[in-house]
Amino acid sequence: MKRYAFANLAASDLVIDAIYESDRTIKNVAGEPLAALTGTGNQGGFRFCGPNAEPRLVVLYSTMSEPNWPDALDEENGVFVYFGDNRKPGFELHDRRAGRGGNQILRRAFELAHSNHEDRAKVPPFLVFAKGEGRDAVFKGLAVPGAVHLDPSNDLVAVWKSVEGQRFQNYRAVFTILDLDVVPRTWLTELQGGLRLGPACPAVWRRWVTTGKATALRAKRVTRVRSKANQLGDQRQREIAEVIHAHFSVNPHAFEQFAADIVRLMDPNVVDIDVTRASRDGGRDAVGSYRIGQPQNCVTVDFAMEAKCYKPSSGLGVEVISRLVSRLRHRQFGMLITTSFLGDQPYKEIVEDEHPIIVCSGGDIAELLISKRDLASAVAVKAWLARAYQVGERGSELVPVA
Repeated sequence: MKRYAFANLAASDLVIDAIYESDRTIKNVAGEPLAALTGTGNQGGFRFCGPNAEPRLVVLYSTMSEPNWPDALDEENGVFVYFGDNRKPGFELHDRRAGRGGNQILRRAFELAHSNHEDRAKVPPFLVFAKGEGRDAVFKGLAVPGAVHLDPSNDLVAVWKSVEGQRFQNYRAVFTILDLDVVPRTWLTELQGGLRLGPACPAVWRRWVTTGKATALRAKRVTRVRSKANQLGDQRQREIAEVIHAHFSVNPHAFEQFAADIVRLMDPNVVDIDVTRASRDGGRDAVGSYRIGQPQNCVTVDFAMEAKCYKPSSGLGVEVISRLVSRLRHRQFGMLITTSFLGDQPYKEIVEDEHPIIVCSGGDIAELLISKRDLASAVAVKAWLARAYQVGERGSELVPVA
């Protein structure tokens, strides 16, 4: 990966996925790289140049690892999800005392972005950075408010959170990473001087201002075979998968209902899913229908689901995929939902033979519960499962997720 030394940051371009080094000889925030690199502040998630009411540029900095605020970058679609700065109870959504006025910046930027080209010209460029090693920062892209798959009422949403019985709101903002590999230093200099559409302004930014259409930076995966580590996720995701396995291990058939609910949670276009009887599943644990298009103008595609409640450290082999593939009918796809992971060989067979099968592993299930159910730890998931899925050895009384 390309690296830039601290001494050179003031003259550096911003290159996608490049590492911008901190000064390791300085033990305080003066050695932090983003202030020297962008002319913004040196602390917090929101950092901006210029006044809060009309910032000239904004840096969105994320560790990408906070359990209660799961910022995320979808590199294949060029979509970035970022949570605002009201992250503790006791403050109103736009209260500047909770941060540096980041939520005020978000509200105004999204309002301007959904207006005309004259207002879009007032939107500050958003520079997205992720935490690197130590205090190093990694540039992830130039972003604009909104995304093509969301309407203006859904790309900036106030979500409720609860901490020790105290409820409060924070923003969940969705951005598009623009198709630009290098943000030139000359434009950063113009921005710091208050000139957004100057001679060095990238064409992709100027096009968005003019038309309101964002050209996303989409990075197709070189290989779709995911490793064991990738499927199981980080330590928190593994712990959540362990809790789910422990809960349903006494009655694996009950896990099939949970897996069906996970499928619904995964995609709202799943319009129907029925868990088959344990003794007469025909090789499929559930069958369902997936809707393509608008409700009034759509087609539906059938799918089959296989659910495997395995210990996360015990991978699934070729026989599981062979069983699912053999049960798929023409124009039907399959879903494998498991608390474990799929081994290298069967995963390669899926990809190389182009089998229409979706693999939702233990880490994927955990990520869904974290991002869509606000269940940010194994402890929270365990308590939720005890309430929602009361599983016994002979049967289960199930409360659906949806």
